Amino acid sequence: MSIIGIGIDIIKKSRIEKIKNLFKNKFAKKILHKLEFKKYKFSKDKIKFLTKRFSVKEAFVKSLGIGIRNGISFKDLKIYNNNLGKPKIKVFKKTLKFLKKNNVIQIHISISHEKKYFCSMVILEN
Repeated sequence: MSIIGIGIDIIKKSRIEKIKNLFKNKFAKKILHKLEFKKYKFSKDKIKFLTKRFSVKEAFVKSLGIGIRNGISFKDLKIYNNNLGKPKIKVFKKTLKFLKKNNVIQIHISISHEKKYFCSMVILEN
């Protein structure tokens, strides 16, 4: 296997908080997969939930090398944790087609945060 893409993102939690306060649930609906949105509604810390997912999705689209275009959407990405708590990503629609076309077989995700900042890294392998 070889690395075909790396993406990293860092974001200040207060930036997402301002956006959420301004746009309410419209922002969440714009960036969250429908199953993530269901979890979001019951989340105790909605800002943390949004910030973490936004950071991972930004890092992911950067690893693709094309960003958000050609039908690729944050809503087509679902971030979840496996039974050991490791973050994973599931892709749908045009994003899935793009990964298959580029022979991506492995997606590695790392998320880190402290009080004010969230950082994510994504590595794609074929």
